[in-house]
Amino acid sequence: MTFNTEAIEALPHLYQINLINSCSGYKSANLIGTKSNSGLENVAVFSSITHIGSNPPLLGFFLRPTTVPRNTYENIKENGFYTINHIHQDIIEDAHHTSAKYDKSVSEFDVTQLESEYKNNHFAPFVANSPLQLAMEYIEEYPIKSNGTILIIGKIKEIFIQDDLVDTDGFINLSKGKVATINGLDGYSIPELKTRFSYQRPKKQSVKL
Repeated sequence: MTFNTEAIEALPHLYQINLINSCSGYKSANLIGTKSNSGLENVAVFSSITHIGSNPPLLGFFLRPTTVPRNTYENIKENGFYTINHIHQDIIEDAHHTSAKYDKSVSEFDVTQLESEYKNNHFAPFVANSPLQLAMEYIEEYPIKSNGTILIIGKIKEIFIQDDLVDTDGFINLSKGKVATINGLDGYSIPELKTRFSYQRPKKQSVKL
């Protein structure tokens, strides 16, 4: 199958959304936890979290245009704190339900089996039993002019990891925690680690006579 620009633009709306959201490949599956200054908790699924840099430890994620209320964004802008929690196989259905558009007065923790928890005086709620939890602090944001989305950059303040996931060299083996990944908007998979490779160096070039 082949889709050029004109063909993509002519596709039925839902088909186009599914096609373009799937073509980039597997994405991270995370729940972002926030809390308003008045104490209202929020948790929402995101598939756009990406590594920005290791020193300082920065992660980014993309927010859809704020032409409608975005509770996650509003809470982060209020106080600057949020958490990133990996979705594992036992909470996939509830995690996906957090994509439903509830009023800010309704916490997704109250309408799902997801449970909030607090650690080490961090302001924002974590998702209990997530095998990998990150306490984050807002650093900066960049508006994407071409489509109105926003790239949020945050700094990792503290990491909480299930003990058996960390290898001796610091590598986090997510497959041991049955951590999910997202294909498109609503397809979930549980990846299995096949192999790791050593640091790659250029091969010695043989001289052709």
